Amino acid sequence: MNQRYRTIWISDVHLGTAGCQAAFLLDFLRHHDADTLYLVGDIIDGWQLKKSWYWKQGHNDVVQKVLRKARKGTRVIYVPGNHDEAARQYAGLDFGGIAIRSEAEHHTADGKRLLVIHGDEFDGVIQHAKWLAYVGDSLYTLILGLNRHYNWLRHKLGRPYWSLSQYLKHKVKNAVNFISDFEHILAAEARRRGYDGVVCGHIHKAEVKDIDGIVYGNCGDWVESLSALVEHHDGRLEIVHWTQQAGDAIPQSIAANLAAQAQLNTEAETCAS
Repeated sequence: MNQRYRTIWISDVHLGTAGCQAAFLLDFLRHHDADTLYLVGDIIDGWQLKKSWYWKQGHNDVVQKVLRKARKGTRVIYVPGNHDEAARQYAGLDFGGIAIRSEAEHHTADGKRLLVIHGDEFDGVIQHAKWLAYVGDSLYTLILGLNRHYNWLRHKLGRPYWSLSQYLKHKVKNAVNFISDFEHILAAEARRRGYDGVVCGHIHKAEVKDIDGIVYGNCGDWVESLSALVEHHDGRLEIVHWTQQAGDAIPQSIAANLAAQAQLNTEAETCAS
């Protein structure tokens, strides 16, 4: 199954962590092309890499795949997030065919102007209590560890990937309220600046919807939801959940990756919004 879109947005990959589902993302990138590819922040997890080095071959493969797409003519725009904020100092520069920007403006095929930002700028915890974000990051790491073991067991039972961490997050009232507030704040910012919509990442909640006349799109992530936002050639936006689109059959390379990850319980990992 190969698909070409006008635009693809991905975010919150968190390369450099054990929670990163690099094998799924690589499989997605092999089967999908676009005229423009946006990397909407937290592609590499600098928070984790500062603590300890974690970098598997699959993480290299994802980076090489993106670079290869850029060489073959895909327009690649990288908007850093809070976990890869070190790249923000290079905003305005181009490296290896990848344009690094603090934010971007996208024009859809049907004439809409979309603001493209990671979104952490509108997260009060990140901006005013970063220590609390680090605490939450550590707790989230524990949940991701459980999620990895749980999906290893599901694979053994012949079941498809399912995100325990995402399920728990969306069942917690405060988390649900935070997500709703975040979405409305981003939509309001887009309206204030004269845009027709906004595309962001950060909260690991894939979504496309209308908020008071403003298009709100969130790419999701490649830790929990394994999702991307895509634009069809007529301008229509859609969330693609790769494990659902690919069906229940998991390629052998991914199955091996899941099995290997289940044995990493003694290694450090982290990634969160």
